[in-house]
Amino acid sequence: MYNEAKKQLAEQPQKWLVTGAAGFIGSNLVETLLRLNQYVVGFDNFSTGYQKNIDEVLSSLSADEKKKFSFIKGDITNPAACNEATKGIDYILHQAALGSVSRSIIDPITSFSSNVQGYVNMLFAAKENHVKKFVYASSSAIYGDHPVLPKQEKQIGKPLSPYALTKYIDELTAEIFRRIYGIQSVGLRYFNVFGARQDPEGAYAAVIPLWIKGLIKNEPIYINGDGKTSRDFCYIENVVQANILAALSNNSTSENPIYNISCGSQTTLTELYKYLKSSLEPSFPHLKEHKAIYRDFRDGDIRHSLADITAAETALGYKPQYQMKEGLSLSLDWYKKNLT
Repeated sequence: MYNEAKKQLAEQPQKWLVTGAAGFIGSNLVETLLRLNQYVVGFDNFSTGYQKNIDEVLSSLSADEKKKFSFIKGDITNPAACNEATKGIDYILHQAALGSVSRSIIDPITSFSSNVQGYVNMLFAAKENHVKKFVYASSSAIYGDHPVLPKQEKQIGKPLSPYALTKYIDELTAEIFRRIYGIQSVGLRYFNVFGARQDPEGAYAAVIPLWIKGLIKNEPIYINGDGKTSRDFCYIENVVQANILAALSNNSTSENPIYNISCGSQTTLTELYKYLKSSLEPSFPHLKEHKAIYRDFRDGDIRHSLADITAAETALGYKPQYQMKEGLSLSLDWYKKNLT
């Protein structure tokens, strides 16, 4: 299904808007779309994204591919900027957000401004400019305190953080906009995405890039809790696939579909640490003596996460091409090149 979608795009160029284009997920989407002969507009305010990500993408492209890219520096909290960016756009891949549970606990106001108000601005602009499909990033954080595994789209619990609540509001808003305005959207609940260009710096860095950097530089690695907390880690190329398939899907006007996007497998934090350490040790001998430091659980974290991806497989033709260890191997190559 994905190969057919890529062939279709290569033969029929469309115009795409990627919000958060200078970020980790956004820049990977931009790169793939440009390689598929698409016209792409990137939209970002550089609050969490970086110019170096855009530069890296463009440096890998042909002259003809580069010509099909344009960039708008703007903020999704500005309705006028959103409206201008969406003019003439066929598909929107909305990735712009403040995506940290811990950051949302410390600063819920900014998280709501970006993840809710900014989201509504983009969705309304899509309506005003007659965009064909609005694909947006949701999160597995929505499952909250619901205990059942694997996670199925229709079974959610109470949100455990402001971030989780913002994403749930986004899903509800998409349904309201469908009913009132007829806007076609697809929500993708990401499960712990990782890969090249994921920022290892800062207080809110995701666990995989943070630990890779720490191991390479022989820094302390902290595991929150007893190490048995588990996650369904998903390599970035699987997420790129899901976004493209969702945009081209033929969902009817009577539904606002939401899909889990991951691999459907579990890895504990202790297992992740051991795998990263053993994989990096041949290149970094100091890791032979390295040991993780266990500390208290973190507020707002979900204990276990595992996706049921049946709905995405059935409706979108989604099939993860990279399992966790394959994705980690590719990621490690990128980080070793860029951190040493």
